Amino acid sequence: MTDPATLPPGTFLMGQHAQSAPPEHQPPALATVTEYPVSFTGEAGEYFRLWIVNIALTFVTLGLYLPWARVRNRQYFYGHSWVDGQNFEYRANPAALLRGYLLVAALFVAYAVSGQFDRTKWIAAVLAVVYAAAYPLLVRQSMRFQAVNTVHRGLRFRFHGTTGGAYVAYLLTNLVASISFGLALPWAWYMQRRYQGEGLAYGSARATFRGDVGPFYLIGLTALGLTVAGGVVIGVPLFALAAALIGNLDDVDPTNLLSSIPFVAAAVAGYLAVLILYVVAWQYVRGATMAYVLNNMELGGVVRTRATFSPWRLVWISVTNSAARVLTLGLASPWTAVRQTRYVLGGITVRAIAPLDNFAAGVGGEASAFGEAATELLDIQVGF
Repeated sequence: MTDPATLPPGTFLMGQHAQSAPPEHQPPALATVTEYPVSFTGEAGEYFRLWIVNIALTFVTLGLYLPWARVRNRQYFYGHSWVDGQNFEYRANPAALLRGYLLVAALFVAYAVSGQFDRTKWIAAVLAVVYAAAYPLLVRQSMRFQAVNTVHRGLRFRFHGTTGGAYVAYLLTNLVASISFGLALPWAWYMQRRYQGEGLAYGSARATFRGDVGPFYLIGLTALGLTVAGGVVIGVPLFALAAALIGNLDDVDPTNLLSSIPFVAAAVAGYLAVLILYVVAWQYVRGATMAYVLNNMELGGVVRTRATFSPWRLVWISVTNSAARVLTLGLASPWTAVRQTRYVLGGITVRAIAPLDNFAAGVGGEASAFGEAATELLDIQVGF
């Protein structure tokens, strides 16, 4: 076997999964790599005009315009994302999304209303069980819908993940993570990203995820250490300050403690500190996971991706973006979305040993929009 350390610069060593490529795409053992930087050309001012119109129309139509707003927003970001001189396209049908939105909204209203009355609480319980059982299917359907409506160079992406794989990745792993008190959570992340990555296809070329579970544990331990260290650094001085402001706790009436302005101020500050720590830790997990997955994806034995953006820089961008949205009552949302997208895409490179035009389109049908609507309205976090 060739030792990668002995290879000259500009060569690309294909791994054991290269046989997944179609016969006409089989690469030689060593080939020159061509790199295609990903870029984003969207502008905050331009997107703000689209965004504010979408908000207004959604409000005026009592939410019925929401599917069109979603599609227009995604079309803007896809249309301004470029690889090798070609931009992406998003071709979802808003009318199909609307039907899914209405169905999901009706089920959610039925759950909320039935849970308010003793005689109908069993309906809410049944709906909750149905939702839990259908969750993996909704995730799978959402990924199929997103993939089939994503186009580059006239070729659609596809998602071939199986139903059984979805239940393993999104039901079994979540149950194991819960009963293990979070110890198996990084394993759940790994299984979910592997399911997503290996189910992906572009035209007729299937994707392979080369990652392992170990780095996910490292990411989780880093986030945990960050949270604990941050809690100590922030919590100890905050507790000392609260004690100093309140005075001698022995002289304080516990029944009137909540009415003490210093106590309330300390409690609010503590809550905000915990919230910031949570945001920082979770954004680090998301950024580090995204970078690791991108650095371990291969498409058809011919194409790989490389991520050079910093997860810590992404944390800073996410925290400051959140602050900007709060301070501007949401009006800075378009600027924050463009800012983060430009940074992430500017740190991604597509590396290929064959021209990107050589991929052939695969055969596949349309996917239902119900899963996509459910993941949007019920806030299911699906990374694609």
